Amino acid sequence: MKDVLAVVLAGGKGSRLEPLTRDRAKPAVPFGGIYRIIDFTLSNCLNSGIRKILVLTQYKAMSLARHVTNGWRHLLCRELGEFIDVVPPQQRIDEQWYQGTADAVYQNIYTLEQERPKYVVILAGDHIYKMDYSKMVAYHEEMGADLTIGALRVTPKEAREFGVMQIDEGRRIIGFEEKVPNPKTIPGDPDHCLASMGIYVFNAPFLFDQLCQDATLPESAHDFGRNIIPSIIKTHKVMAFPFHDENSKKDAYWKDVGTLDAYFEANIELTAVDPLLNLYDYHWPVRTDQPNLPPPKFVFDENSGRRGEAHDSIVAAGTIIAGGHVTRSIIGPKSRVEERAEVTESILFSGVHIGKGAIIRRAIIDKNVFIPDGAQVGVDHEADRRRGFEVTEKGVTVIPTIDGSEALFSR
Repeated sequence: MKDVLAVVLAGGKGSRLEPLTRDRAKPAVPFGGIYRIIDFTLSNCLNSGIRKILVLTQYKAMSLARHVTNGWRHLLCRELGEFIDVVPPQQRIDEQWYQGTADAVYQNIYTLEQERPKYVVILAGDHIYKMDYSKMVAYHEEMGADLTIGALRVTPKEAREFGVMQIDEGRRIIGFEEKVPNPKTIPGDPDHCLASMGIYVFNAPFLFDQLCQDATLPESAHDFGRNIIPSIIKTHKVMAFPFHDENSKKDAYWKDVGTLDAYFEANIELTAVDPLLNLYDYHWPVRTDQPNLPPPKFVFDENSGRRGEAHDSIVAAGTIIAGGHVTRSIIGPKSRVEERAEVTESILFSGVHIGKGAIIRRAIIDKNVFIPDGAQVGVDHEADRRRGFEVTEKGVTVIPTIDGSEALFSR
């Protein structure tokens, strides 16, 4: 893997996750209590033996850049040619923001060429999964492919949001359609389509040639799925690589947490006794930035109801459950749940303070929000909306970071 360079595309707006992406990039959104979404892709890289990684940012990238700098750069040694570099838009080639996924890589082609890689692995920084990319690179090399695409089986309904592939008996891609309303199903399997995961292994010289050629086409959207892949499948060897999960579970786990409801469900699933995503798999560790915090603490044990307890929940370091009750929830670092407060099926980011007797149900609360004593969230959705909070289609109340949030509960 010493000849492999990974490029992580981490510049999307993540507009469907607003207000959580109001002040941060989607890959920087917290997940599972202590992680950020991008940690899963970066962990896959390190666990796969990839030691040269470029993270391409664009929108609201400050917290993402800080997270990668604080939590990841020290793991690799630049003197040995290893690195994780955050690369902001530099306008080396054009005086505009990235126009598409291919354009994002093209505008940084100088940086890629300087590393002289044999293969370039292009990844998205906003999906939750565990995958050994070295197996995909080995398959790509064995097949003598120009491009290999990670492939995932999905339902036809889900496939509308993906690029869908058609393959022959040897897994060579013979057709590709990007986000069509009626995607083609797998022959002999009408219940599934073969979707592109947005994971690509390119021969580096071939990639550079295609990027330069695509950049000259004014009608192109400069996107891998819409333009480059459809243009090469008939003239070059493009292979599909089936997704192999490193999650040590029977069923493959891959989540696009691109909507608030999908994000909420993926988090709450982690509180199950035996969740499909195994965060306790030390064979395939998920790394992150770990600040120096004290362990979580649970205080008070009184029959009158002032008892600090959490059931089927994840409680991060630095948190104090001070006589409150937590059920099926994820409590982020440095949070506090006061006496007789109830937090049920909810996600609390870092530094959230739940006041005495407050009731929180099916909610996502961003960092440093204070919920005043006796307040209710997720109990009356109309009241939540009057206060300016987002309520999703599935009834999840989302409270963004906001100064003076306690004043909103007087409405």
